[in-house]
Amino acid sequence: MLINIPLISIVIAVVACIYASYSDLKDGIIKNKLTFPLIAIGIILNAVYIFTTSDVWLFVKCVVVTAVVFVLGYLFWKMGAWAGGDVKLFTGLAALIPFYAIPYYPAVVSYQIMGQQFPMEASYPFPFTLMINSILSMLPFLLIFVFYIAVKHKPHLIDELISPVKDYKNNLVLSLVITSAVTLTYTLTQLLNIQIILLSLILIYLLTLIISKIPNKVKAVLISLVTVYALITSLQLTVTGILLIFISLMAIGVIRKLLTSVSSQALQDDYKIEDLKEGMIAAYSVYETDERTYVDKKSFFTRFKEAVGSGDISLLNPPRDKLLVSSMAAGLTEEDIKLLKELRDKDKISEDFRIKKGVPFAPSILIGVLISLLLGDLALIVQKILFAIVY
Repeated sequence: MLINIPLISIVIAVVACIYASYSDLKDGIIKNKLTFPLIAIGIILNAVYIFTTSDVWLFVKCVVVTAVVFVLGYLFWKMGAWAGGDVKLFTGLAALIPFYAIPYYPAVVSYQIMGQQFPMEASYPFPFTLMINSILSMLPFLLIFVFYIAVKHKPHLIDELISPVKDYKNNLVLSLVITSAVTLTYTLTQLLNIQIILLSLILIYLLTLIISKIPNKVKAVLISLVTVYALITSLQLTVTGILLIFISLMAIGVIRKLLTSVSSQALQDDYKIEDLKEGMIAAYSVYETDERTYVDKKSFFTRFKEAVGSGDISLLNPPRDKLLVSSMAAGLTEEDIKLLKELRDKDKISEDFRIKKGVPFAPSILIGVLISLLLGDLALIVQKILFAIVY
């Protein structure tokens, strides 16, 4: 009993995510007939399981963790990042697997790599690891999804998507600059006997900026000297580091294109307001002031760039004017479509209205579940890798 119920919960969770992925890809929805029973089954199974351990407070913790996951998911839903089905699926998974790889909740697998125990579990409850891993898994899935749409419907976007790969010369120079900054940071921290990873990362960033800004001839000499020194002291680590940074820069460039210009073109299309249907997701929110009605076309990344550039954090917030139609993942309602038609008839907005394709999130949740069960917390793993590279 003490072993089987956690295993049964995990099997149910994986099977449910597979079905949710199929449903989300096929119909664009995670059905309530899956998520609501999932929450109930999870609570019941863990109630029975914890009853055998005679630890009532453990059940209370399970319920609290599940409730917190629902609240966080609800906040994401309110911000328009997740659909309602995503929130309910995460809540069901939290109810099924509130803890993992701790006493009473054994891991499916347990192994070591280079002295590190896997799956690598964070200090916070397991459902938060599920959420983090699922969000991080969204990037590779989004890349595949957008690439598929671009190849099938908009092949001209492929060139724009891979443009960072074609810009290999600048990426190679930047790789050498970053490698030089890392080498100088490592040398300084060793001399001063400082092993604070945050401070080291800040120093690497500042040195990278400084080296990038100096004249090209001076930069070339400095990079050459530092790189030669790094190669002499640690040939294999330096070569590996340069290659990893070079590949990472190209990957980041592709991801940046993917999340901005390419995704906006591949995942958005203009529709006549007359052709809009309930559930379609607006690409932009519509606001109204006393003088005018307007569409807010600024993405989160645009707001973030403006906030960083100006130092004004308030720029991250959406407009404070009256919101008429939201771009939330829940999609347009019949009332929204009726309002848009009225605004069009009054010449307050144009006939064309931009709609974005909803990217299925359930496949990323499935990937996040598998990674969480087999590898552990990706954020913790990346942190340990960074610490190992720096020190």
